[in-house]
Amino acid sequence: MRKFFKNFMILSILFILFFAITAYSYATNISEGLSEDIFRLHILANSDSDEDQALKLKVRDAVLAHMKTLTKNTSDKQSVIEMSKTHIADFKKIAEKVIQENGYQYNVNIEIGNFYFPTKYYGNISLPAGNYDALRIEIGEAKGQNWWCSLFPPLCFVSISSGIVDKEGEEYLKENLSEEEFAIISSSSSEVEFKFKIIEMINEF
Repeated sequence: MRKFFKNFMILSILFILFFAITAYSYATNISEGLSEDIFRLHILANSDSDEDQALKLKVRDAVLAHMKTLTKNTSDKQSVIEMSKTHIADFKKIAEKVIQENGYQYNVNIEIGNFYFPTKYYGNISLPAGNYDALRIEIGEAKGQNWWCSLFPPLCFVSISSGIVDKEGEEYLKENLSEEEFAIISSSSSEVEFKFKIIEMINEF
């Protein structure tokens, strides 16, 4: 009996280790895949005051209006990143102009890099926590609530005000993400939600 219990404990530990390693490997692969396929726009307001939050959205609208004309012929993430690097000075000038026109003197810091994001919900689309490439715009002290969207796939130009990814946006995602990645961020089935939670938990850890 003691030998049976010992063997049972060993098998249980091995099973747990196997599950943990498999879950970690799966979460890492999905996270790396999403990170490789998605390029985000991230704007941080100076503070959480109503005025600073409203200013953040005005900067967003001006930057996106200019960016839309620049990206209309781009078809992949790297092209959007290279375009953003080339025009980063223009984005800074646009943001500064909007800020000054609204009576503020905030500094603007813009950089392109790989940043950690917590889990984010974009209506019916959810992106798990993890590191993503992004164009980050920091207004003033950048201590206020942030706003984000995806420059590639181009969700920034789809239903900005509603915050819901419509059919056109979903098609962009389907075309540029793997089948498993798209299922993870869009499905509401219990199995997929469980996988999402594993990815979220491991990345946050």
